[in-house]
Amino acid sequence: MNDKPYPRDMVGYGGNYPHPRWPDGARLALNFVINIEEGSEPSMHDGENITEANLAEVPPRFGPGIRDFCAESTYEYGTRAGFWRVMRLFQERGMLGTFYGCGLAMERNPPMAEAIRNSGWDVASHGWRWIMPHSLTEEQEREHIRKAVESIQRLSGERPYGWYWRYAPTERSRRLLVEEGGFLYDSDAYNDDLPYWVKVEGKDHLIIPYQMDTNDMRFGPPYAFSTATDYFTYLKDSFDMLYAEGASLPKMMSCGLHLRLVGRPGRAAGLARFLDYVKGHSDVWVCRRVDIARHWIKHHPPR
Repeated sequence: MNDKPYPRDMVGYGGNYPHPRWPDGARLALNFVINIEEGSEPSMHDGENITEANLAEVPPRFGPGIRDFCAESTYEYGTRAGFWRVMRLFQERGMLGTFYGCGLAMERNPPMAEAIRNSGWDVASHGWRWIMPHSLTEEQEREHIRKAVESIQRLSGERPYGWYWRYAPTERSRRLLVEEGGFLYDSDAYNDDLPYWVKVEGKDHLIIPYQMDTNDMRFGPPYAFSTATDYFTYLKDSFDMLYAEGASLPKMMSCGLHLRLVGRPGRAAGLARFLDYVKGHSDVWVCRRVDIARHWIKHHPPR
């Protein structure tokens, strides 16, 4: 058996979850996350020599050096049309959430950035660009963090208090976030239903886990959602289970949204149905991610 300390925490709360004491006795904290990525993805004109086709309507088809205009166009739909449709759904229902904003994507769409600034939503950083952090050196990753903070603060009027890399951080990412300072949390984890604390370079650092199963990225093969009904049903079942558990031990739920996916009319219909379903329940705290962070810091400080 390896004598080295195991680097992963397989225990967590060990079944002894703290009562989160959500505001007004809510049985569930529900956070919607809109990912702002389009325009910052890997591309020929930004130096990657490929066209990103992940989470688009078409699979990757071309190798390096060939520009895929079809894939580019499906990305453009997200901020040209999808953003405005999705925001209308939330605004009509008076519901707030969080943007995972890539700095460069916001830079390249001033009307969208202005709408974000005036929305009342918080903006957590999704990086300077929507690229794999593992492709960066440590100094490059440090610079991307700095540029993302500067850009989001300038465009949204407030610095980002949270961070979420594309898919997975590097082993150094949390250390660099703590080094940069000013962050209340990161969400580069999928391993629990409640926030928790970790130590980073001897400092307490808050983790607010994210979710992949309730994420609209599961539209299309080989994933699980084909229709708006598939999507609505899974979100509803997840909500119902957590809402029932919340009678004695409330948890949190995250719903990730991508404008080029759920912004399409046939998928947005499922989102609208779920928003209306949520509105039909009392004791649900539909909140921003920064609100969860501040609540946890106040009521469940590190011990």
